[in-house]
Amino acid sequence: MGDLLQPWHLAILAIVVIVLFGGRKLPELGKGLGEGLRGFKEGMKGITDAAKEDPKPGDTAHTVTPTPKPGDDLKPPAA
Repeated sequence: MGDLLQPWHLAILAIVVIVLFGGRKLPELGKGLGEGLRGFKEGMKGITDAAKEDPKPGDTAHTVTPTPKPGDDLKPPAA
């Protein structure tokens, strides 16, 4: 498994990519890949920045579960 990315493998892969996509498409593919990675980084940065912020009172929702009154579980179901 460690021999997967030897220089010969990468050279053959580069030749196959050039043959498949041609010289004209490679800059467009590189640009698209770069923009995608940049967007991913910005998205991840936004997530980590939001997680670091301290929540302010009222920003988080709290769920309140009502406590049953004594004897509520003994009532027959309504028909």
